[in-house]
Amino acid sequence: MLNDKNTNIQTLKDLLIDFRNKRDWKQFHDPKNLAEAISIEAGELQELFLWKDKKDISKEIKNSSKFKEKVGEELADIIIFCLNFANSTDLDVSAIIEDKIKKAEKKYSVEKAKGNAKKYTELEKI
Repeated sequence: MLNDKNTNIQTLKDLLIDFRNKRDWKQFHDPKNLAEAISIEAGELQELFLWKDKKDISKEIKNSSKFKEKVGEELADIIIFCLNFANSTDLDVSAIIEDKIKKAEKKYSVEKAKGNAKKYTELEKI
């Protein structure tokens, strides 16, 4: 069984390509449709939390296996579509994440950003 400790991103991308190709879905996996699918699935994840208090959500995830499963399914849909998007655009997920973190480190210095949720443009004023 796959888990985060024994599976790399390329393995997941290859698994999704195989799944897609067996169903002849490559024709539908263009960047536009995949970007829309990511947004739609993110909305479905948000819907699970709508009108609920943060504390209640934390308890429900911890205590309700059914709710945790629903959250996991929506998160999986988002990740699947993100990996499909990466496949369709030939983006290396690890490389783009590392690059984004390097850029974020410059925008959000530890000294100014630690414990602060302000956007980097507001941190500059501190």
